[in-house]
Amino acid sequence: MPTTLRGATAVVLTALLLAGIVEAQTARESAPATDGSLPLYLQALALLRTSDSVIPPTLDVHPVSATYNREAVIPPQCYTRTEGVHNPCYVCHQNQRAGGENTMNDADLQVAYTFSDVGTTNHWLNLFENRSTRVAAMGDEEILAWIDGDNYSELPGRLEAAGFGGYVPDLAGLEQGAAAFDADGFARDGSGWVAFNYKPLPSTFWPTNGSTDDVMIRLPDAFRRTANGTLSRDAYRANLAILEANVKGLATIDTRPIDETVLDVDVDGDGALGMATRIARISSFVGAASEHLLLPPLYPQGTEFLHTVRYVGIRADGTVGISRRMKEVRYMRKSSIMPLAQLAELYREEQYAKEAGYLPGYINRWQQGLDNEMGWLVQGFIEDRNGRLRVQTYEETLFCMGCHTSLGATIDKTFAFPRKVDGAAGWGYIELHGMPDAPNVGETLGEIATYLERVGGGSEFRNNDEMLARWFAADGTLDRAKVAAADVHELISPSRERALALNKAYRTIVADQDYVFGRDAVIVPPRNVYDEVDPETAPTLGADRFFEWDIRLDWGAAHR
Repeated sequence: MPTTLRGATAVVLTALLLAGIVEAQTARESAPATDGSLPLYLQALALLRTSDSVIPPTLDVHPVSATYNREAVIPPQCYTRTEGVHNPCYVCHQNQRAGGENTMNDADLQVAYTFSDVGTTNHWLNLFENRSTRVAAMGDEEILAWIDGDNYSELPGRLEAAGFGGYVPDLAGLEQGAAAFDADGFARDGSGWVAFNYKPLPSTFWPTNGSTDDVMIRLPDAFRRTANGTLSRDAYRANLAILEANVKGLATIDTRPIDETVLDVDVDGDGALGMATRIARISSFVGAASEHLLLPPLYPQGTEFLHTVRYVGIRADGTVGISRRMKEVRYMRKSSIMPLAQLAELYREEQYAKEAGYLPGYINRWQQGLDNEMGWLVQGFIEDRNGRLRVQTYEETLFCMGCHTSLGATIDKTFAFPRKVDGAAGWGYIELHGMPDAPNVGETLGEIATYLERVGGGSEFRNNDEMLARWFAADGTLDRAKVAAADVHELISPSRERALALNKAYRTIVADQDYVFGRDAVIVPPRNVYDEVDPETAPTLGADRFFEWDIRLDWGAAHR
């Protein structure tokens, strides 16, 4: 473990916090209190560790004043030691692709640690805690009972009773996973949410690294109605398909059957109104949404995403899947849509601010979340000390903003929908069994195989020994034939033993409520992580280890 004196001090602070003894400050604190009181972020943490409220208590100060890590938008994975060879950075940091709206152009971050002065210090202290003793003390049956608990269904009622002014989760039965949706992905409760099947982004969201998840989309009411205002699955299905084609840059897209006579629109372009299974007319939406602005590849105003992050569920037969208990419920809403030229200017301003050394900042909409000023509101819920979901704090939401604002790889600030299985086959709850390791657009080798080779391991920190043992030969080279023979579920799912250990590790973070120090389910400190980065001396990647990459997947290639 490459821990310097600063890193060792961080470990000591974490241990003190866990013991409930917060009596000293460390070298990581830039503004120690002059009156002998605890720094504000520790005061805030103490409140979280004792509160049972669904809306957590806050200090009577501006939230930025109580923020521990002003660079919380830099995720822990950015502190990996690449050693001039290993490149997990390409998944997030890319330049503009042809036809894309994202002009962040941050591909240079693949080959340089370009941090602010604040960002050069790795504030994610939970990476440096050895949790092995706490994990060993937790029984298997205890953690299995924990992850099977339902902490979602009570959340809406608690929020309403508290007078919460933000989004209140309104998808009934979501704790049940697939059972909450019909075969076409539509929520059974009639809420308008639609589940889709997508390939998890490498590699933090791979189950083998500690979490499972699902994502749902909902378009505004007009997109679910015919021109005369009647609710219509045909209209909704058509508009979802039209949106998907435009987000992904597809000329046509196949769909579950659509009755064109209901829409009075020839969506497949065959010159007659009948049952369509392909949409060739993608230049505008249909039904009551026909006048809504379609600006590829952007989502229309009012689009919503619901994303739950869960433990690694373990079935009776030992296989893994989603858990009933949720670690987090994340919500995004497209509050405005703006011309591409305006978005490009906002990206330029983001780059100028970074070069000038300004720390990141976002509009605080309070209970409605944080506004990235590029059209999206971001809000979230996370487990309290007893495992009940509560509203995230300002800093806990700040953690989400970098990835949903200023990464070059996203499409309109989103990850999952551009990675949906194309067309009709991709509507329905996420299912990794049988999913092929499709390559990214422009690639030939499967995405997971490509990632494993470029990174030299199964996670950014290369600390997943199980992945190394499964898919790499003794000399450290990837066993391509073995990887090619496996589906996505087999490739990225952990063993029962690893799943149990990762669940237990995360359970300790919940007990400590110190998400501001990191959310990664780490059992022992990873070796390949910096606690402090010196951009002048840290080994960086050469031109031969720089990779262009497209977040979209070539699902057709997987079947050719």
